[in-house]
Amino acid sequence: MAKAAEKAQAELNFETAMDRLEEIVDQMESGKMMLEELIVRYEEGMKLVKVCQERLASAEQRIEIITRNHAGKPVVKEFEPAAETARNAPAADKGNTDHDEVSLF
Repeated sequence: MAKAAEKAQAELNFETAMDRLEEIVDQMESGKMMLEELIVRYEEGMKLVKVCQERLASAEQRIEIITRNHAGKPVVKEFEPAAETARNAPAADKGNTDHDEVSLF
């Protein structure tokens, strides 16, 4: 029985899991549930949160940033979180500008 529940959660997409999480929150906030039912819904919600986090992590890994090279042609690059944060950080040397790459995002 537990394997069937795990398989069902593995097949959930992000939107379906979020919809179910919203339902659970509404039910829990209604104040009409018994303690045992609250605990069961909380456990289900935590599993759904894990599903959502896994789906988001998977999507983040597939993000690609479209840039243009020095010739103006579009280039597809893999998403690199460290490079993104470095680009958003203040530049130590403002006189050094690199015009070879233009980011659209």
